[in-house]
Amino acid sequence: MENPVELQKAIHKLIGSHARDLSARLHEHRLKLYPPEARKSLRSFSSTEAAKLIGVHDAYLRHLSLDGKGPQPDMGAGGRRSYTVDTIQALREYLEANGKNDRRYSPRRSGREHLQVIATVNFKGGSGKTTTSAHLAQYLALKGYRVLAIDLDPQASLSALHGYQPEFDVQENETLYGAVRYDAGRVPLRDVIKKTYFTNLDLVPGNLELMDFEHDTAKVLGSNNRENIFFTRMDDAISSVADDYDVVVVDCPPQLGFLTISALCAATAVLVTVHPQMLDVMSMCQFLLMTSELLSVVADAGGSMSYDWMRYLVTRYEPGDGPQNQMVSFMRTMFGEHVLNHPMLKSTAISDAGISKQTMYEVSRDQFHRNTYDRAMESLDSVNGEIADLIEAAWGRK
Repeated sequence: MENPVELQKAIHKLIGSHARDLSARLHEHRLKLYPPEARKSLRSFSSTEAAKLIGVHDAYLRHLSLDGKGPQPDMGAGGRRSYTVDTIQALREYLEANGKNDRRYSPRRSGREHLQVIATVNFKGGSGKTTTSAHLAQYLALKGYRVLAIDLDPQASLSALHGYQPEFDVQENETLYGAVRYDAGRVPLRDVIKKTYFTNLDLVPGNLELMDFEHDTAKVLGSNNRENIFFTRMDDAISSVADDYDVVVVDCPPQLGFLTISALCAATAVLVTVHPQMLDVMSMCQFLLMTSELLSVVADAGGSMSYDWMRYLVTRYEPGDGPQNQMVSFMRTMFGEHVLNHPMLKSTAISDAGISKQTMYEVSRDQFHRNTYDRAMESLDSVNGEIADLIEAAWGRK
């Protein structure tokens, strides 16, 4: 019979070996996808796409280009115009300046409009939480909002989607943990924010270091020191950079720990993703019960949870699935207007884009069957547009 201690060491060694080998293969995969420096970049957009993002007609952009007004597009074969995301933003600013500050060109908030902090949450993995967070952050950035995405999940899928492999590219004290830790190693949030290849979109990446906050908080929870109250730390960190952003999108871990509670306390809005299956809805019920109880305790301790809005987003929805339709109808009956009107459709296009660590806003239409691409984009734009309307309503805009 094998020695239990030796057997345990062998298992630890095997798991470590698998982790290192997998990490190396993932790095090799990234090098092949994005040579020569393994850094992601964003494609150019067609004139039709650029016009839609800015909110004008394609013919208007063509006239601007022909007249030599404003930032100019790149010209391709046959006189086809293409626009980088930087050019789109520069055009947006040009149109705003020449349109008497018309807000449709630049939706950035004014000083009297408060920062929107959206926490995307769910108790259960596989609900499309990270996919939702990534597409929402990118959509808002492409529309001209200044966005900060915070990866609060130690698994760091949101970071990987934006080109940061957590074990290679994110060093010690370079996650949100660095800005909320309890000891002298604490740094300003501004020091851990990273630029992305999306104009208007910055990222606070994640990795396994975030678990240290869960462990540290448990140790100091009994302290009466006001500076050590865990649920104020994330709010304070975000407040320090509030002037730089319009919207913060927080991708929470699939558990109700101190990280998630901190996000809920810092949030001005909550987005709950749910897959319309009975087990997922039952799991969400437990999540809501636990959240309600824990937030009541936090409120009694002086925490503030005042939300502009809370919505349930149906994800991975298949319109032809009868049981799913029944579950969606049940949710709408139960929660009424708190369920977003538009669901996030299940799409092979979204899944296929994920293979190359991309979102639908990064891939081009010619990479998919047109109907498949258009169907996925229509769903994403409808969901994200509805959320954008909620953001603007919270600012008091019509």
